[in-house]
Amino acid sequence: MSRILRVAAAQSGPIQKAESREAVVKRLCALLDQAHADKVNFVVFTELALTTFFPRWYMTEQSEVDQWFEREMPNAATRPLFERAAKYKIGFYLGYAELTEDGHHFNTAIMVDRDGKIVGKYRKVHLPGHSEFDPERAFQHLEKRYFEPGDLGFPVWRTMDGIFGMAICNDRRWPETYRVMGLQGVELVALGYNTPSVNSQKPEEGPEKRLFHHNLSVQAGAYQNATFVIATAKCGDEDGHPLFGGSCIANPDGDIIATANTEDDELVAATIDLDDTKFNKETIFDFKRHRRIEHYGRITAQTGVTLPE
Repeated sequence: MSRILRVAAAQSGPIQKAESREAVVKRLCALLDQAHADKVNFVVFTELALTTFFPRWYMTEQSEVDQWFEREMPNAATRPLFERAAKYKIGFYLGYAELTEDGHHFNTAIMVDRDGKIVGKYRKVHLPGHSEFDPERAFQHLEKRYFEPGDLGFPVWRTMDGIFGMAICNDRRWPETYRVMGLQGVELVALGYNTPSVNSQKPEEGPEKRLFHHNLSVQAGAYQNATFVIATAKCGDEDGHPLFGGSCIANPDGDIIATANTEDDELVAATIDLDDTKFNKETIFDFKRHRRIEHYGRITAQTGVTLPE
């Protein structure tokens, strides 16, 4: 028996600060059109897929901050995307900035099934960067200023004949992200990211090294938890601030089976069999047989490093 899916990373090129939600959604719909023509069943859009990467801008007025956030989903601007996906019977992951009814701000992603119904929500847990203006940085990365840490944990959902989970950007660098989902039997992790091409605190770390770290994190998470990972970039030059591409699909052996060739809007597709997750889940990463949780207490009991005496 097999569970074949045609999946795709729907990479976004740059979104400039002045670009409207409606213009961006037209671009996402064009990627959906390509996915439909390629018989894709599930598409992963990127982190903050509707706007520029606004945490690079230092803002002090809350009204200026809130203009980048969505108060409901779908809304008037995004409804065409939901309608087209439902028409095509394509499920999708979409990242955006969420402002809740009670005033909380999250970096959020949703899982939408092939009927256009939202079946899952995830809020980014591992927020990078800083909360106040830092004159020592080449540019700002103010996620800790504009977002609260996610409060939903790392859930998974049964959808599209598999067990799907979600993560956002910096989450991919933390093994706990994948392992918590792996302990729930995850078979596909959808992940969007917006990652600067240069480290703001280490200018010599350019795009080649950053792409290496990206691939290393995605491939290790896929292999060590016997899951597919679809990682989708927003990339290119946003108002003078470059983001790297490298959207990719990794299989449960940690192999990259498809990758982007550009830093523009691009569909990166592959045919996968969710049953390919079974072998490693039942052998080398059979958690029930091999994990030794009596030795792992420090992982949840401690945050920072404690040096030996």
